[in-house]
Amino acid sequence: MKLQENQNTLKRYGEWGIQLNKKNSQLANQIILHYIVTLLAFILGIPLLIFIAIVIASSKVWYANDPLYQLLRGLLDYFVIIIIFVYAMGIIGITVYYMKKPIDYMGEVVDAASTLVNPTDEILKLSKPLKSIEDELNLARVQGLRNSMVAKESEQRKNDLVIYLAHDLKTPLTSILGYLSLLKDEPDLSADTRARYTNIALDKAERLEYLVNEFFDITRFNLTTQILQSEKTNLSVMIEQISYEFLPVLKEKNLEFDLHIEPFVEYICDANKLERVFDNLIRNAINYSYQDSSIQLYLKEYETNIEIKVINKGKTIPKEIQSRVFEQFFRLDSSRQSTSGGTGLGLAIAKEIVELHQGTIELESENEMIEFKVSLPKQA
Repeated sequence: MKLQENQNTLKRYGEWGIQLNKKNSQLANQIILHYIVTLLAFILGIPLLIFIAIVIASSKVWYANDPLYQLLRGLLDYFVIIIIFVYAMGIIGITVYYMKKPIDYMGEVVDAASTLVNPTDEILKLSKPLKSIEDELNLARVQGLRNSMVAKESEQRKNDLVIYLAHDLKTPLTSILGYLSLLKDEPDLSADTRARYTNIALDKAERLEYLVNEFFDITRFNLTTQILQSEKTNLSVMIEQISYEFLPVLKEKNLEFDLHIEPFVEYICDANKLERVFDNLIRNAINYSYQDSSIQLYLKEYETNIEIKVINKGKTIPKEIQSRVFEQFFRLDSSRQSTSGGTGLGLAIAKEIVELHQGTIELESENEMIEFKVSLPKQA
């Protein structure tokens, strides 16, 4: 997935670079056209000025002792040389001006582009002929600011994850060490007490394993290309089995399942990965369900897709953060205790797996109902 994101990024900015090159080519053609027009105007303008000067001079009465007359007579003797000099200097001047123009424009573009390394809120301004390039650079600037903001948010979530992990790992580890120390230092403990302490230490160790696995799973999804081990799977049986495994947990919170599972729904998929999706969704529903309520599980086969829904009654998730629940490291309640939830990676992992199957996963929440819907296309 990470490789795909990098390829998309390179493609996006590569396309932007191609557009910029096209605009540079258009600007170069425009400068050449202006150069040619200016050169022709100069070449044709000189004879026109000479003709106008002759007409004006012919309409005036000149006297031999007139200084202006003597000056014009002197210039007339070197007329050819003067014309050649004027043409040469004019053509050189025009050529230098238009050769310098692209360099000046390029300097503007380079200076503006250098600011994109550390983009700011200040709008980039270029010369009027560079308006189209200015728009493209400002578009890249805005994209850079947005990417920087996303990167900072992601970094903050990672920092938060370190804090969560430090807390969540320390709590069960402290308990394990405490109960094992008691077992070691108190050899006279009764068999029942030793069994109880051993079970508590085992539960905490399993919690540690769960947290570590969560972290390594999302890291593997980010850094490696996942390959599906697809086989024909009975989703009806899978979901029923997963729900059965959660019955002891439901009993603790006085919850119950309300199953609406269509029988014999078969699907070609990576069974182990999809099992992880349904496990995460049901676990999430249990963690955020009101006590004495039911969790509804739906499995329905349609002509083009298979739809799975997990619905529970719980605190409404605000619309402004519904789209964020699938982000890595995002936790709905950052202050909750480690016994009530995971690392904030479960739904992110579920989304990665569903998308590997070319499916979608969505969340809707209103009126104290929370619904996760997974749609899997049959052609996948």
